[in-house]
Amino acid sequence: MEVKHVAAGHGWLWLKQGYALFIKSPLLWMVLLMICFIGAAGVSLVPVVGQPLVSLLTPVIMAGLMAGCRTLEEGEELELAHLFSGFQNMTNQLVTLGGITLVAQYLIFGVMIAVGGGALVTILMSGEQPPDPNAFAQIIAGAGISVMIGMVLFSVLLMAMQFAPMLVYFNKVAPIAALKLSLSAFLANVGAMFVYGMIFIGLAIIASIPMMLGWLVLIPVMITSIYACYRDIFPPVAIVSAEPPQADDPFKPEQGTF
Repeated sequence: MEVKHVAAGHGWLWLKQGYALFIKSPLLWMVLLMICFIGAAGVSLVPVVGQPLVSLLTPVIMAGLMAGCRTLEEGEELELAHLFSGFQNMTNQLVTLGGITLVAQYLIFGVMIAVGGGALVTILMSGEQPPDPNAFAQIIAGAGISVMIGMVLFSVLLMAMQFAPMLVYFNKVAPIAALKLSLSAFLANVGAMFVYGMIFIGLAIIASIPMMLGWLVLIPVMITSIYACYRDIFPPVAIVSAEPPQADDPFKPEQGTF
């Protein structure tokens, strides 16, 4: 597949397009994300297998949310059933993607342990509440270079996972190839990704002010803006149509924006 390089200003455009998708069905988006978080929290409580199972199923759930975004983009209604679309199509490949990600996480933790971050990794993998802030700060300081190595490796993993579920689900790309393509797309558009990230951090600060209530909107917009980002960098094959785009199409290029 061809990766499209976009201008840095598209980072803001993705958030605008994401909000346009969210506002088409705001209440249902909140309900869908609430189900996701409650379900993930419940599964993670299962001893031994809970947290690995969440990692395995995350791409499946993400694909379902992206299917909901595509449905809204096409002018149809978002439904609760979209959340489970990943269990009906490309399920094995999506679970495989989750498995690769899980193995990659363990490998990164292994590298961190090898360079002196064993105590920190133990806390991170236990899923338990860390010790008091002073003790935790000392553990981080004692981990030394393993913290930096872990941050770099996990950042690369996140970049590889950015578009991988969509590439597997929509484009039928094999899991490993999807990870490579996602990483390539992220690096090719690092300017737009930086703008997107900086704006999102600013919105996150604002969303946190009124008792964190703004996150009820910001989290769904984050999901829908990820779809807008994917849609922009991996555009579908153009289809010639005699009809002009609708004026309210959130994915219609804006005149003079870039």
